[in-house]
Amino acid sequence: MAHTDIRPVVKLRSTAGTGFTYVTRKNRRNDPDRMTLRKYDPVVRRHVAFREER
Repeated sequence: MAHTDIRPVVKLRSTAGTGFTYVTRKNRRNDPDRMTLRKYDPVVRRHVAFREER
């Protein structure tokens, strides 16, 4: 049970408005706020910011 509490699965949704998502895990102790990663969005064919969705 503690395994999922510390490293929950989060969805990263594209800020380009395409609706494309990535699924990843994050360490809640190191990153308690919402994370933002710059990743590739194949719909717009460029790297954009992906923000954590709850």
